[in-house]
Amino acid sequence: MINESRRGFMGKAFGAVAAVGAVGSLVAMKKSWDPLPSVMAAGFTTVDLSNFTANKLEIAKWQGKPIFILKFGADMPEVEKRSVKVGAHYYSVMIGLCTHLGCIPAYKDSEHTFKCACHGGEFNAAGVHTFGPPPRPLDIPPFSIKDENTIVLGEVGPEYTELIARLSTDTNIA
Repeated sequence: MINESRRGFMGKAFGAVAAVGAVGSLVAMKKSWDPLPSVMAAGFTTVDLSNFTANKLEIAKWQGKPIFILKFGADMPEVEKRSVKVGAHYYSVMIGLCTHLGCIPAYKDSEHTFKCACHGGEFNAAGVHTFGPPPRPLDIPPFSIKDENTIVLGEVGPEYTELIARLSTDTNIA
């Protein structure tokens, strides 16, 4: 009888240790699936456009990606389908990663073009692919316009929804 109670105790103790280990493993797995606090904090980026100069590329950072924001000047060709009007000015807002292999293109302000050094891909000032291997234009991040000088990256606003709807109807510009 003593052996049976000892055996029962050992079985229950082993079961309790296994249950605690299983719960600990599940908690650790859940924590590894959750986004890092730095990623969660980078969900929205507010950009003040009031000090931007025409034809000078400004780079913001959103979720670890470079975001190209280019204020259109009077001498630049207007691309209404991909440009965003904030206040009285037009801007290009795009993710600054080449759609071919993810390199960061350089902006040539004298030519109003982006040139990717990796494989020679070229994009115009609005991010439309004009030459080389990239399969599509530069991607546009979700954004919303807060006022005439502020844009919030990462927040889907009516302007973004309208822009994406316009682009989906024209396969050459999208």
